[in-house]
Amino acid sequence: MRAIHHWDLWVDDFETASGEWGWLFGELGWEAGEKGHFWEAPDGTYVFMEHSSDQHGTQDRLRPGVNHIAFTVESREVLDRMRAASTEHGWHEMYADRYPHAGGDEHTALYLESSEGFEVEIVLEVEDLTA
Repeated sequence: MRAIHHWDLWVDDFETASGEWGWLFGELGWEAGEKGHFWEAPDGTYVFMEHSSDQHGTQDRLRPGVNHIAFTVESREVLDRMRAASTEHGWHEMYADRYPHAGGDEHTALYLESSEGFEVEIVLEVEDLTA
């Protein structure tokens, strides 16, 4: 049984966000669906991206709500590849001076922020302390 069924991602700039998130989900092995606003993980979890007329204000992860979402990768090579390519796909690396252990010596991860301020953490699934 998967832990999450799906989640909706509301964005302000649909075209920019589609490029940023599309690249990220592709790197994570998620399959793109209809018109560039739907992606599905191998376990069936999916995300639907939209811009809604019900939206107001901008994304601020420092306000009450969801701060960030964390995904896993199975190898340090994937993590390093994503780090190297992230800026050309609209993402900003957070804590670059502490990569790959910004979360502590025993935690290997990459922290990224989208152009709209969404934070994503990419965690090495198998914690390898020599990574």
